[in-house]
Amino acid sequence: MERRHVTPERKLTDAVVRSLAAGEKQVDYWCDTPKGFCLRVSPGGRKTFIVRYRVAGRRRRMSLGGYPAVSLADARRRAKQVLGEVAGGGAPAQVRQDARDADTFGDLAQLYLDKHALVKKRSWREDLRVIKSELFPLWKARSAQEIRRRDVRELVEAIAERPAPIMANRVLALIRKIFNFGIAREVVEFNPSAQIERPGKERQRHRVLSDEEIRAFWMKLDQEQVEVAAAFRLRLVTAQRGGEVFDMRWADVDLVDRWWTIPGPDTKNGLPHRVPLNDLAIEILTALRTRVPTNRSPALYVLAGARGKRQRSEVSARIGLPDFQGHDLRRTAASRMASAGVQRLVIGKILNHVERGVTATYDRYAYDAEKRAALDTWRRDLKAILAQTRRGKPAVAFSQRA
Repeated sequence: MERRHVTPERKLTDAVVRSLAAGEKQVDYWCDTPKGFCLRVSPGGRKTFIVRYRVAGRRRRMSLGGYPAVSLADARRRAKQVLGEVAGGGAPAQVRQDARDADTFGDLAQLYLDKHALVKKRSWREDLRVIKSELFPLWKARSAQEIRRRDVRELVEAIAERPAPIMANRVLALIRKIFNFGIAREVVEFNPSAQIERPGKERQRHRVLSDEEIRAFWMKLDQEQVEVAAAFRLRLVTAQRGGEVFDMRWADVDLVDRWWTIPGPDTKNGLPHRVPLNDLAIEILTALRTRVPTNRSPALYVLAGARGKRQRSEVSARIGLPDFQGHDLRRTAASRMASAGVQRLVIGKILNHVERGVTATYDRYAYDAEKRAALDTWRRDLKAILAQTRRGKPAVAFSQRA
C-alpha cells in the first residue's frame, strides 16, 4: 500500500513550494485555490503538482507536471482548466486525447515513455529497451484493455525460465508502472499485473574485491582505451555509481577546490550530490584534461569516449575476475572505508543514499569535511594496496543498496 500523509488545506505560494522538504512518507499538500489542487512531495524530494476531480461519481486525479519544470502558476492555471472541463460535464480534454491515443498496448507504452519515463526517469532508455525487446513482440498490437492477469503471468514466467529470473522481475515491475500510468490517465480500467508475485528470487550481492583482485583489476585497465580505464578507476576511487561516473561533465568538476558536483537530475534519488575529489581522483582527471589540445575546448563529457553500456559490460568481462560486476567497485570502496573505521553515516553520505525518519528531515548538515576525510583515507589505503602493502586486516562487507 502506498504510504502517504495528507495535510490540511493550506495556501501554496512559490516560497512555500520551494521550502517544502522531503519526509519519511509521501506527503500531499492540498490547496484551497482551486479546490482539488495539491503538491505531492515524495520521500526522495520529487515535487509533483496534482489535481483531483470526480467523473460519473468516480474520483480521479491527474498529474500536472513536476516542480520546478512546471511553475506553481502554470500548474494552478492547468488545474483550473481541468476542473472547468469537468464542471462542463465531461472528462478533461487531455484524458480524452490519451484514451484515443492508447488503443493498443504499443500506444499505451509509447504514451508512458513520452509523458512519464522521458520526463521523470533517468533510466528511460532501459525502459525503452525492455519494452521493445520483451513486451512489444507479444503485445504491441494487442488492445491494452484486453490484456489479462494470465497474459502477464505467462510472459514473466517464460522470461524467468530462459533462465532470466531477475529480468522477469524487472519486466513485471515495468508492466505494473505502465498500467498504473494508464489508470491514472483513464486509458485503462485495471492493472493486469496486480497481485502477481515476482517470479525470480533476488539475492543481494556481497562481492568485495580482495587486495590481489584490486591490483589485478587496476593493472588490467592499462590494456583498455584511456577514457575507459579512467572511468572504471574513478568508480573505485570515488565510490560513485557507474552511470553517474560515465555521465560526468567538465562543467561539474572543480579541479582547484577539488569537488565534483552531480546535479539532482543526474542522481538516482534526484538530489544534488557533492563528491570530494582526493589526490588519486585529481590525478586521473588532470591526465584526461591534459590530453585535450590547447587550441580546443574539452568535450562536454569528461569520459565522452567511454559512455556506451555495451562497452561497459565488455570491459567487465575482460577484467577477468570471477563473478565481477562494475557495481562491485562501489561496494568495495564502501566496505574498505568501513574497515578503516569510517562511520556508516558518512559512508552513506558519500554513496548519496536517502535517509529516512524525522532526523533526516531536519539534519541539513552536508558532512563535506567528513566525506573528504573518508575518501582521503580510502585513497591512502588504495595506494598502499596498489604498492603491494597490506593493512593487515580484512575488509568488512558493507551492505550496499543499488
